[in-house]
Amino acid sequence: MADHNDPNAVNSIFSDIDASAADLYDLFGFPSSDTSDGEKVVIALTFAAVPHAGTLDPDMIYRIQMTAEPRVVHPPANEQSLDSFLKYVEAVKDKYTGALHASEIRMHVDESQRATVEFFNFPEGSFSVVVDTNKVLNIDTPGKNRITAYIGGRDDAFFNDLPGFFRSINYAPQFYHVPHTMTEARELPIPKTLLELEGNDLFNFDPALPEWGRGYKKNLPPGPWTWKGDKFRKDENGNFRFVYSGVDAQAGKNVNAIILEIPVKFINPAPDKNRIINVWGESWVLKAANKIETIPDHPLWLEHPFAFLDPRSKDSELQKYKLVDTDGQPFADAALSEREDNRQLGANNFFLAPHFVKRLAHLGWGFGPSISALGLKTSFDHDNSPVSVHKTYSTVLAAFPRVKKTLFQPLNMPDNSWNPKGLNIALRRPFEIFVPNVCAIDLDTTGTWPFGRRLEDQVATRFLSMFLDMEAEFKGKKYHLEMLNDQSLWDAAPIVPKTPPNPLKNDRDFSDKFPYLAEPHPEPGYKPTYK
Repeated sequence: MADHNDPNAVNSIFSDIDASAADLYDLFGFPSSDTSDGEKVVIALTFAAVPHAGTLDPDMIYRIQMTAEPRVVHPPANEQSLDSFLKYVEAVKDKYTGALHASEIRMHVDESQRATVEFFNFPEGSFSVVVDTNKVLNIDTPGKNRITAYIGGRDDAFFNDLPGFFRSINYAPQFYHVPHTMTEARELPIPKTLLELEGNDLFNFDPALPEWGRGYKKNLPPGPWTWKGDKFRKDENGNFRFVYSGVDAQAGKNVNAIILEIPVKFINPAPDKNRIINVWGESWVLKAANKIETIPDHPLWLEHPFAFLDPRSKDSELQKYKLVDTDGQPFADAALSEREDNRQLGANNFFLAPHFVKRLAHLGWGFGPSISALGLKTSFDHDNSPVSVHKTYSTVLAAFPRVKKTLFQPLNMPDNSWNPKGLNIALRRPFEIFVPNVCAIDLDTTGTWPFGRRLEDQVATRFLSMFLDMEAEFKGKKYHLEMLNDQSLWDAAPIVPKTPPNPLKNDRDFSDKFPYLAEPHPEPGYKPTYK
């Protein structure tokens, strides 16, 4: 759910990795506004348009898995202890190990671009259909439900300043020619930051090379790749410089997608009780195709624990494939799992909970001081550091006190529009959003993140907002998930450029009709075979 170029095995940012159809991009899930035949849920899984938008790779299988469950109440917000966090993780482990009760939609295409769509473990049973690609069509189920489907090319629905994010974490492959084998030259040992660091010439914006990091790359200079400064950079007017530009790096880019509008009663045998639909996606590549060779065909436990947990990975069809990528929550993989191949765990990511605590603390030492320097309040305890710090942790015990408020604080919404029925629905907290790594669609909400994910959600900026102190106030109102999208905040801040970190809307408008994502852009030199 927003993890382009993840995992590293399909990360085409590296100079020696090609774009791959196994690279999942985004997972969207929200209640449909069309309730003429009962409640429906929209699910869209997008992935790299390889070989082309509208032409899918026949060596791939894509899986969308889902479970229905009641809305539950987790530990109280004032119970911010490592013990309560670990107890929560243990409960997730008991519940999701092997995803034994998940229903599944599985899709692959043949050489003629006809798609086989298989449905497993739904209340109506299992069945399959063969359908055309690049067409809106209906799939009738054995129980007389009707699923609307589209499989094919669309405009990329993710609007994001990706180079800005990579500048914030000093990620060399975005700016320099770096092969994937050069593991020491990925995130360089320079403090994470939202504001440019004085003397950080390896990453600071160069007005003479405005396209640097946006398609143009330099040769990586010899090390050491460190920073020796002690303050944020300021211009002659005393303004900080934002590492973000607010420019949409995905504008004009296409994806392939599986888009479904599904009756809730098809998924959920007890819709009055089970108001949460948990969804996650996966990509699997045919072993015989000899693609993505850095992922072993027969992984050991340490190389891929998920392969040993999912009982369906032992079925006769999947045995011919290997798991590459998973998608659930935005940035659970790209930011928190650091794109590691063996961390593609989906709903079983309870293994990663200790790592998430340490990683969030590492990010907090960069983003926290940046937020404080702007005169805003941060949820991260950085000892009032005047500048970002590069600090890593080897133990959860050392990291947790720094990050506990970030983990446990309820994330305020900007208003009550997300809760149209006015129900007593608790605000979500980061620890329960990222473990398990699923898109948890709350059917009694609009499905805006983190109660699902709508197409128009600016999730990249909302992710950064987790590091704000949700008890603080701006203009007489408590901080909330949309605050960093407020132009008046940046107009008043001592910073250039005066822009929200990411664009506020997609380069192409979304439709209010299925399949919702815009038509794909023409691809130079390629004439689609399906038109």
